[in-house]
Amino acid sequence: MFKLHAPFPPAGDQPQAIAELSSQRPGKSTLLGVTGSGKTYTIANVIAQQKKPVLILSPNKTLAAQLYEEFSLFFPENKVGYFVSYYDYYQPESYLPAQDLYIPKETRINSEIERLRIEATASIINRPDTIIIASVSCIYSLGNPYDYKNLSFKLSVGQNISRSALLHQLIAIQYERNDIEKDAGSFQVYGPVVEVQLPYQREVLAIELEGSTIVRLTWNDKQNHQVIKELDSALIFPAKHFVTTEEKKVKAFASIKEELEAYLPTVENLTVRERLKTRVEYDLEMIKEFGYCSGIENYSVHFDDRSSGEAPYCLFDFFENFLLVIDESHIAIPQLRGMYAGDAARKKSLIEYGFRLPSARDNRPLKFEEIETYFSDVIFVSATPGDYEISKSQKVVEQIIRPTGLVDPEIHIHPREGQLDRLISEIRATSAQSFRTLITVMTKKQAEELARALEERQLRVCYLHHALKTPERTEILHKLRTGVFECLVGINLLREGLDLPEVALVAIMDADLESFLRDKRSLIQTIGRAARNSHSKVLFFADRITKSMQAALDETARRREKQMAYNKEHSITPTSTARSVTKSITNKVEFGKRAKPKKTATPILSQEAREQELKDLETKMQEAAARLDFEEAIRLRQRWFDLQKNI
Repeated sequence: MFKLHAPFPPAGDQPQAIAELSSQRPGKSTLLGVTGSGKTYTIANVIAQQKKPVLILSPNKTLAAQLYEEFSLFFPENKVGYFVSYYDYYQPESYLPAQDLYIPKETRINSEIERLRIEATASIINRPDTIIIASVSCIYSLGNPYDYKNLSFKLSVGQNISRSALLHQLIAIQYERNDIEKDAGSFQVYGPVVEVQLPYQREVLAIELEGSTIVRLTWNDKQNHQVIKELDSALIFPAKHFVTTEEKKVKAFASIKEELEAYLPTVENLTVRERLKTRVEYDLEMIKEFGYCSGIENYSVHFDDRSSGEAPYCLFDFFENFLLVIDESHIAIPQLRGMYAGDAARKKSLIEYGFRLPSARDNRPLKFEEIETYFSDVIFVSATPGDYEISKSQKVVEQIIRPTGLVDPEIHIHPREGQLDRLISEIRATSAQSFRTLITVMTKKQAEELARALEERQLRVCYLHHALKTPERTEILHKLRTGVFECLVGINLLREGLDLPEVALVAIMDADLESFLRDKRSLIQTIGRAARNSHSKVLFFADRITKSMQAALDETARRREKQMAYNKEHSITPTSTARSVTKSITNKVEFGKRAKPKKTATPILSQEAREQELKDLETKMQEAAARLDFEEAIRLRQRWFDLQKNI
């Protein structure tokens, strides 16, 4: 079912790992694979032997984008989908009792990622040979998959259907008529031709009618309006995930009203009671008139006809039987554990102070025990799997040997005294070989201060931390790989899964501070950032050797010894890994602007880097103008002016 385009045969520990993992299906297993050992390729080979769809979970958008790129190359003949949060900016609704401050929900939605999300769910239903790359946010409430599937409809050439009936069906599944703005999820009518902008398709579906008969179906180019392909039939899925029947809308309206009437008498505070009554009655009026209200997702339990406390629908429910792969599981599993509690704490205040009905707490991410019910066929993947994965797995498969012969980097320990001078010397030596440097620190402030100190010494440096949004982080990593920056300073964002073969030096500041960021698992993960380059080494800046440091040193030494023995036996000369420098999913997704940007989150750029950035902006401006996207050209021009002022 899956056709793997393998660039090379499995080597090193890969054949054994592939065989063991494939024989464990269905079941729970762990792939303990060191950085650079080809874990993704191993998983691709395991997938190629399966006959059911696959869901791969990643801890964040950046790693999901990287996996999307890799699996698209491995399986070009199959469907590889991308499902991550479609918010470029998201501020959830909340209430702070201490300040008596209500914060409304604020979002900036990325329409292209939303298209990819709908494309992913449509593919799951329509094609068994589907691989979906998703972030852990996929455990949040999503529309009812059964309504989504049942409300889709098929059109065929020769089918009898009037134009009015066709338009009614489109409107019923959330498509909107708009003859001016041809956005995804809209349709246009030109006499006997109806054009549908399917949110999961780049081409336009053109439906040509003659009387009440469909005489032609085609995929048309959105810009040139040329016919790309003639069709015998087409399946139309809803424009949005949250779609339901008219009958369920009426039932939900009555159910919400019933809950309000039952709950209001239990609210003792008159202010809270009046606030809740006014708010819900307004929402009900909006639902009655328009079928929608702001924050309608908080009433999802009524629309889904679920019982209170029952698990909401999520992406998992769009599959019937699937292989689940959890990448970087030592990070993803704790994330999956913590999401429900964080959401519940926020909802508690909203309900107590009259901003939401108690049923709002049922619009939530899955609890971890609910997530575990989908672990019937799962592979945990990590270089440092946690206790949970080890204890739950029927088999732990080690993949220590790298086919490239690369050996784990040597680790050097340097005292804090004179550390900046040593660091600068090492960075310059690394740059002289056309390689890059990663530096990890403990806090955001330290990242900014160290980056500033290095810039003052004429190094091309930038910092990376949580205040930078996903698109900015992706752009910075791209510039590190292309040489705009020679050095990157970060905190824990540099640890898991980032594939940066140009990095030959990793420096860990304050390596002897025992903490979450400096425990054995974190140190091994950070060391792994230098494990894709044959010239790499790692610097620990520390005044003592802690228990975690020693454990990381011992494990690294064990892996080095095993790899060197393999290299000697097979006469292998270590070679650095290579990966083309692309922007992955960001080529297809134009991320929106950050809402309310903070000055402290602006990357530090050297004079040379600023000038290069100006050139990049000029090129993008010209490209935007050439495709008549003048709003984008104006936005880029403003960025050009802002940067020019700083030079």
